[in-house]
Amino acid sequence: MLAPLAGCATDPRITPDARWIDPSQAVQLAAAAAPRGVSGVFALTVQSAARPGPLYLNSERDYRDPRNLTVVVLPAAAKTLAERLHGEPERELRGRRILVAGWARRVRIDFIADGRPSGKYYYQTHVVVSDAAQIQPL
Repeated sequence: MLAPLAGCATDPRITPDARWIDPSQAVQLAAAAAPRGVSGVFALTVQSAARPGPLYLNSERDYRDPRNLTVVVLPAAAKTLAERLHGEPERELRGRRILVAGWARRVRIDFIADGRPSGKYYYQTHVVVSDAAQIQPL
C-alpha cells in the first residue's frame, strides 16, 4: 500500500510501479488528515457517474454512501478525457477500474431546505482532477 504523502507539495504521478489506495482507505486517510487531505494514487471501479457541471465519477452507486470516493473531473479535463476515450467518460468509464492521481480531501456537504442551509450536513471524500493525465483507465 502507498504511504500517504500528505506533506508532499506536488501531486503524485501514475507510474508502472505505482501502488494505490482503495476508496475505503482514501476515505479514512482523508478524514484523519482533514482538512489538508492525503496525496496518492487512488484505485476505484466507477459504479456511477453524473455531469451537472463537472463530471463526477463515484466508487459507489449512491454518491451519499460514506464509503464513496468521488472523482470530480473539471470541465476542461473531462473534455480532454472524452477525446482520449473516444466517447463520453461517464459512459466509457462506468464499470471500469481506474487509477487517479491527486489529493483526497473531505468536503462538507450541507443539506438545503427552502434554498438555505438546514444546519444538517455530511461529508464526502473528493479527488479533484484538473488534468486528464491524472486518470488512467485499467
